[in-house]
Amino acid sequence: IKVSHKQGVVSGDMIWISGQVDLTPDGIVCNQGDIATQAGNAMVNFASVLSDCDASLADVVKLLCFYVTDPSRSERDVLQMIAAALPDGPGPCVTMVPVPYLAYPGMDIEIEGYAMRPDLERHRIAPEAVGPLLPAFSEAIRCGKMIFVSGQTPIDDKGALVSPGDAIAQTHKSMKQIAARLAHFGAGFADVIKSNRWYAGHGTTEDFEPAALACAEYYEKPGPAATGVPLPKFGLDGQMIKLEAVAMLSEDGTRLPRRHVWPDGLWDWTIPLPYQHGLKCHDMIFLGGQVALDKQGHAVSPGELSKQTRIAMDHIGTILKELGAGYADVCKVTTVYEGGCSDKDLHENLSIRSSYFQDPGPATTGIPLPKLAYPDMVIEIETFAMAEPDG
Repeated sequence: IKVSHKQGVVSGDMIWISGQVDLTPDGIVCNQGDIATQAGNAMVNFASVLSDCDASLADVVKLLCFYVTDPSRSERDVLQMIAAALPDGPGPCVTMVPVPYLAYPGMDIEIEGYAMRPDLERHRIAPEAVGPLLPAFSEAIRCGKMIFVSGQTPIDDKGALVSPGDAIAQTHKSMKQIAARLAHFGAGFADVIKSNRWYAGHGTTEDFEPAALACAEYYEKPGPAATGVPLPKFGLDGQMIKLEAVAMLSEDGTRLPRRHVWPDGLWDWTIPLPYQHGLKCHDMIFLGGQVALDKQGHAVSPGELSKQTRIAMDHIGTILKELGAGYADVCKVTTVYEGGCSDKDLHENLSIRSSYFQDPGPATTGIPLPKLAYPDMVIEIETFAMAEPDG
């Protein structure tokens, strides 16, 4: 049963939470210039939504934190701000995503995430002493059929960044770290159902392709749903990549069957990759980030945000239909779009996305960036849904 609270959606074992911020109901950013207070208030809001869903911060399994970069603070500083709101660790997995700005001027942080039913048992991998995470977080979590892996920064056994400036070497190191986290729970890359790649780039195929191919080496076709998003810079000088993954494995350790779809007529990348547009495993449906490209990886309606938003949303409907689902089954939408530090671009694409759902709709997050993966591609929409298991 799916129960939506606009800011939170409960479905099956999962609880999906929209991006939480320090904002008044009228859209006024509170505590401008004070990211610590904004982070604390965002987490208060997060806890409030969880409470409405009969859960708490102790039930969170994954946080995705978008924060505005500033020379005066490190990624570890921002992690500490979030950790201050969490119960004693190790707690949720986390991926920290540095951005140059957010949708509203003066907004410095936005935090979304997933929780799971309080009665489910959790198994965690605590952070390594030399790693970038704090004790309040986990490198990976197994809960029910789900395995979440935190965003992996490529570091050596002394905590130093591996191969600064080398995206391919850092990709291989991060993938090996993910492999170790999965293996701890008896899983492997064949069990991954969603892969996210955050990489240093500025909207060119030359940025996208080399590390994309390096990451793809670890997956056999048909592979997981996947999303790749360029960032202007990371928290560490010379860092080029951050990778995260979600896997599924039955409670008894056997591999769960899954169904992949690639509907006729949908877009493709400029290079051959093993990923699929949609994947269903048990009751979970994961869609890779949907975009307005053609089969050669060229932008359709170049630079036109409204038109590309509709195209991407239509693709989502097509994929869901082939998986026996529809827009009503969508629990979470995460959108990155080309735009500046203004709510104008957010509202332009949000109003279109919202029109595809009946009120109250899924949980949602919208993040502006200077550029996306391909030239003239200005929006990418990632979707998670739930439906009755196959068979």
